[in-house]
Amino acid sequence: MIEIKNISKGFDGRQIVQDVSFTFHKGKTNLIIGESGCGKTTIIKLMVGLHEPDQGDIIYDGQNFPKLSTKGQQEIRKQIGMTFQGGALFDSQTLEENVMFPLDMFTDLSRHEKMDRVNFCLDRVQLTGKNKLYPAELSGGMKKRAALARAIANNPRYLFCDEPNSGLDPKTAIVIDKLIHSITQEFDITTIIITHDMNSVIEIGENIMFVHKGQNWWTGDRTQILNTNNRELFDFVFASEYMKNLFMAGKK
Repeated sequence: MIEIKNISKGFDGRQIVQDVSFTFHKGKTNLIIGESGCGKTTIIKLMVGLHEPDQGDIIYDGQNFPKLSTKGQQEIRKQIGMTFQGGALFDSQTLEENVMFPLDMFTDLSRHEKMDRVNFCLDRVQLTGKNKLYPAELSGGMKKRAALARAIANNPRYLFCDEPNSGLDPKTAIVIDKLIHSITQEFDITTIIITHDMNSVIEIGENIMFVHKGQNWWTGDRTQILNTNNRELFDFVFASEYMKNLFMAGKK
């Protein structure tokens, strides 16, 4: 579990995040949604230590991250897996080498143990036998799955996913959603997902924070979001005709 309590952050006199509190539950898919520029990415950067909060607490299972020593923060970071919007695979490395990278960085496992873990992770994301392929040889969906395999290689307690479905067709996006959800449950991970994809919200939104103008404007789950009376959230969620039709169907 991760708790953020009254965190705020500003840059050059401009307040980006203001007094935000939220609890990210273990074994759940926790989503952060909101318009571009609302403060979502800044919240994530605060949580992983890329920025320091001007005020507030970020608590990883009882440990207040900003108040830890450098060594203490490094120990927390070792327990974090992360996928990036573009995948961020190393182009010059094979899929096997990409997944092994965090194991080389953070563990003292033998070569045989590392290979066992690499193969397990590739199998878990349905990339069995693709070890020797390079990123250029992978489809968009395969790159996302490869990035997820690398993110879970070190058996993290916390998983951060930045727009995991960006650039994917709807069918492949559903595959990625279900994969993240099942891995979260299977390994009892605290998973945090930044997304603009409303299909993801409806499919796997177990614990959702809607950020508006740097504030926690609404919290709830995928069922509650379809019946919201929050004006700003309604306008965000039902901006597309598809979502409006879904809303009207639910009202019948």
